[in-house]
Amino acid sequence: MRKWCCLFLFSVLVPVAIAQSLSQPASEQLTLKQAERIAIQNHPQIQAAANLAFEAKAQITEQISAYYPTAYGDMTGAAAENNSRITAGALNSPTVFDKYADGFTVTQLITDFGRTHNLAKSADLHAQAAQENVVTTREDVLLGVDRAYFGVLKAQALLKVAQETVKERQLVSDQVTALERNKIRSGLDVSFANVNLAQAQLLLIQAQNDVDASYAQLAAALGSSDQRVFQLTEVPLPSAPPADFSGLLQEAFQNRPELISLRSEATSAHLYATAEHDLWFPTVSAAGTAGLAPETPDNSTLHSPRYAAAGFNINIPIFNGHLFGALRTEANSRARADDAYLRDTQDTVARDVRTAWLDANSAFQRLSVTDQLLDEANEALDLAQSRYKLGLSSIVELSEAQLNQTQAQIQETSARYDYQMQIATLNFQLGTLQ
Repeated sequence: MRKWCCLFLFSVLVPVAIAQSLSQPASEQLTLKQAERIAIQNHPQIQAAANLAFEAKAQITEQISAYYPTAYGDMTGAAAENNSRITAGALNSPTVFDKYADGFTVTQLITDFGRTHNLAKSADLHAQAAQENVVTTREDVLLGVDRAYFGVLKAQALLKVAQETVKERQLVSDQVTALERNKIRSGLDVSFANVNLAQAQLLLIQAQNDVDASYAQLAAALGSSDQRVFQLTEVPLPSAPPADFSGLLQEAFQNRPELISLRSEATSAHLYATAEHDLWFPTVSAAGTAGLAPETPDNSTLHSPRYAAAGFNINIPIFNGHLFGALRTEANSRARADDAYLRDTQDTVARDVRTAWLDANSAFQRLSVTDQLLDEANEALDLAQSRYKLGLSSIVELSEAQLNQTQAQIQETSARYDYQMQIATLNFQLGTLQ
């Protein structure tokens, strides 16, 4: 009774699911290149990386601003009680007069013995590293788009396989049921045929769910929270992967944007450490100020209605509680850490490139094997059907042949799209996924 209830539910629910999928409105056409362009324009990770690159670029201007003079204006006024004196507070001139003056001051750094230069170069390399991070993020997003795109195509192809399997097994079930009514086949044959049909219906339900899930992954890869159904364009199978591995690793070391970024960051860290060492050198600067003081104390001959002065200052660090030494140690430690991160990433890239190359070659070899497997499974099913119709074999042999054909179709379909995914992964590992 439980078996027949399950078969009844499948016979009711599965056609409804198929009808709903067929009644969906016409979807928008989408190619792989269009999907990649949409992701580059919309994905928040790329936008965030681009803003961080702009932030790093602004830091260059912050550092080189020390090369330029600084000018600012002043307006100073004071009102004081007659004969008043400041008698508490910091050491200063205690006499306060009624006054008002305005003027401007200009200061200019003459030299800090290379510290500003090293800071500017460090900021420039940091900006270059941030720009390479944008490229890294872009390639990460493109890899996600390619995988999601081929994932949708794979899920749709497997859905077609499941639909064809349900149709064929439904036909066999109907034929065997009719033969059983005419006392030509037994009820055991009907049970086997219905079990095969139920398995195909389960496969169809899972395939439809995989299609919906793959569209959700594609929407996320495109940088959107709204799931849309597209009519995806098939992509031709790429050629065989390179047979020689020796040149691939050097290509990856040269092209991978994260390696370029880490090299720039390491050099930037060493320049920053040099700049921190330069804190011990003197700083030489010049300053000039001028202005008008039209309101001076009554009966005073000590003040002119205008003023102007210029001078220079040499700041020589002597002692600051070991601050400069700690800053230099911190910067040197960070530079050595960046060097270690670079070596570790190079090792990781070497491993990932080799793994991707091996996976791509294995996926390419699967193409011909799965094609051969499908041809043999189709031939075996034709022979099993002929033998069963002639009464030379049992329903068990036919069921086994049907199962083998379905598995071969799934493996052949999966092999095509898995190979395209592996080629996209290999291009990503080589830094050539554009």
